[in-house]
Amino acid sequence: MDSPSIDELYHDAILDHRRNPRNQAVLDSPDASAKAVNPFCGDEVDIQLSFLNGRVSDVGVQAIGCSINQSTASMLSEAVVGKTAGEIHHLTTAFEGIMDGVSPSAHDAAAMHDLPTLSAVREYPVRIKCALLAWSALEDALGGCGSGT
Repeated sequence: MDSPSIDELYHDAILDHRRNPRNQAVLDSPDASAKAVNPFCGDEVDIQLSFLNGRVSDVGVQAIGCSINQSTASMLSEAVVGKTAGEIHHLTTAFEGIMDGVSPSAHDAAAMHDLPTLSAVREYPVRIKCALLAWSALEDALGGCGSGT
């Protein structure tokens, strides 16, 4: 079996989100926020969420560390705007499935925007935690705000 090429890991969408991270601004008065740190590699993610009528209306995410961590945080920030906490939990599960080798449904893939391009990460097990760190911060933020309203 051939090993995957490192080039497969750094898809154009991943590099674009690394070079041009989305939703980087820190929200001044978020309804929920959390920080996640990977002590093994030093990756960090801070996330802030604002809600309107039970849906994420604004997100701020600041990621420090490797390209996978930074790209995932940027992609996640685009995917969660307009979603309810329940919809976000579903996307979290679907993304974790991608890391486990499960293909998302067409509906989930569309809702995830560029996130499915990270599927190559699963070929590099030590990098999976990098791809999941922003999701951990997101889930912590949602857990800290109850129903997300």
